[in-house]
Amino acid sequence: MILQALMKQYENLAQQGKVSREGWSQGKVSYGIRLSKEGKIQGIVWLKQEEERGKKKVWMPTIMSVPEMVTRSSGVSAETANFLCDNSKYLLGISSEKKDNKMERKVVLNYFQAARERHLSLLKHVDGAMAQAIRLYFEHWNPERAAEIDDINEKWEEITDGGNLIFLLDMEYAQEDPAIKEAWEQNRNSAKGEVEGICLVTGKRTQISRIHKTIKGVPGAQSSGAALVSFNAPAFESYGKEQSYNAPVGKYAEFAYTTALNYMLSQRDDTFLLGDSMIVFWAENGKEEYPKTFSMAMDVKPDNQEIIRGIFANLKAHRPIALDDIQLDTKQNFSILSLAPNAARLSVRFFYQNSFGMILQNISQHYQRMELVKPVWEDRDYLGISQLLAETMNQKSKDKMPVPNMASMVLMAILSGSRYPASLYTDTLIRIRTEQGKVTWGRAAIIKAYLIQNYKWEKGEQYMALNESTKETAYVLGRLFAVLESIQTDASPGVKATIRDRYFNSACATPESVFPVLLKLKNTHIRKIEREKEGLKVHYEIMLAEIMGKLEQFPKRLSLEEQGKFILGYYHQMQKRYEKKEEN
Repeated sequence: MILQALMKQYENLAQQGKVSREGWSQGKVSYGIRLSKEGKIQGIVWLKQEEERGKKKVWMPTIMSVPEMVTRSSGVSAETANFLCDNSKYLLGISSEKKDNKMERKVVLNYFQAARERHLSLLKHVDGAMAQAIRLYFEHWNPERAAEIDDINEKWEEITDGGNLIFLLDMEYAQEDPAIKEAWEQNRNSAKGEVEGICLVTGKRTQISRIHKTIKGVPGAQSSGAALVSFNAPAFESYGKEQSYNAPVGKYAEFAYTTALNYMLSQRDDTFLLGDSMIVFWAENGKEEYPKTFSMAMDVKPDNQEIIRGIFANLKAHRPIALDDIQLDTKQNFSILSLAPNAARLSVRFFYQNSFGMILQNISQHYQRMELVKPVWEDRDYLGISQLLAETMNQKSKDKMPVPNMASMVLMAILSGSRYPASLYTDTLIRIRTEQGKVTWGRAAIIKAYLIQNYKWEKGEQYMALNESTKETAYVLGRLFAVLESIQTDASPGVKATIRDRYFNSACATPESVFPVLLKLKNTHIRKIEREKEGLKVHYEIMLAEIMGKLEQFPKRLSLEEQGKFILGYYHQMQKRYEKKEEN
């Protein structure tokens, strides 16, 4: 299903002219080898382009359409050499090791010999000045004398930095020569000795791809790329099927899915990083407005909150939704793929498909569950997925990464409208305990959403702000603790450590052992307030009487569900206090 969806996306991208056709690829080219008609090197041409990256300008390779580049494994042969576009080892026979090193030179010469064999074989019967110049170059070029060419000697470090080179004749690119292009197409179509079988993606009998091209752009994976489909050990083989013949994918399907995935991973608007996973998303019709809307909905910025709020409102009222005056089809099929690094391979965290409208509806319902009274200084109405996960992490640590796999599980739960992973709730509770009862807006919102979705807390929608009428013991205890803390801070303004720092965790877990102690401490604080503010003392006594009247006894222990309600009660009561202070 994943490969089928990616193949469909390739066909959309190819129709829009954004990706290369079969047999060709978008290569990153840094330099050009300028040849004479006699095949002699006349100079090295700089082909990088200056691009803005943030506040800086950097030189980046130029993206060009070049013959499809091979997927390299161990060993060096003509099959491992790329045609017309490769690094300095293959096309020039030189490496960054410029000093006399016989072992290194011997290895590098093997690379050049592989490229020489490949080019002479493919261009053997091709007419034209370009093909003749390249043939003569490979027949006569001696890598041992490369340093004698001034242009190569002066630019040695740049040329051997790993960037790709191409050939030029009179400033014309070799890969664009009509005769060479035709020869490349004929050679590709007449490939012999390929294994045939039924492609698992298309269902047609065709040539099966032995090695799939690598996927680049997933942080943490190898910089040269990692495979999505591969088998590299006898333990993975079945019925004598080696390498990717074990999962037969036709050459067209292999080219299509790898090309589409590599293209989307190179586009910032089609991806975002979540924990250790790269999230890729696309609409079946290939239109850009759908991934753009999805990205905005998952990470709502203050400047686009009104847009997302309008989209959610229209969706709820069954009205048409639009972005940039373009109406979106809610029935359009939408795909989300989560990829994580795994050495030389990629791990699929999840793959989810549904109608675009249903995905947006599930996201909207998630935000509704998260709705909660918030501090006056908070300008966010929505807590995006990355910000949500940040609430479970220690912001003072160097590695601000959520637990691996948990991030993708949370995203999957939001997209599908299913239960949140238990680790989201427990990690939030652990973070609150670790920070001595620091209950932020985000953490309280996570707890409320989790209780509604996972514990089926039907009354949860009534707890956006302080619920003074409820008699739920855990919630009332949280309110009581907040009032007792407020009494202490009013009695001793500027106190550095409150009862929250010392007693919050115990009060939340084992109320019976803690609240009697806190009520005794309260008496001392109330007497101090009475000496300075008689009216405030009366206010607190009335509040305590109202709260204590809802309690029959202090329970010995609170369950995880009840601890969440305790924290919500505490948060709501504290926000009510701040609200009154702001009003005064």
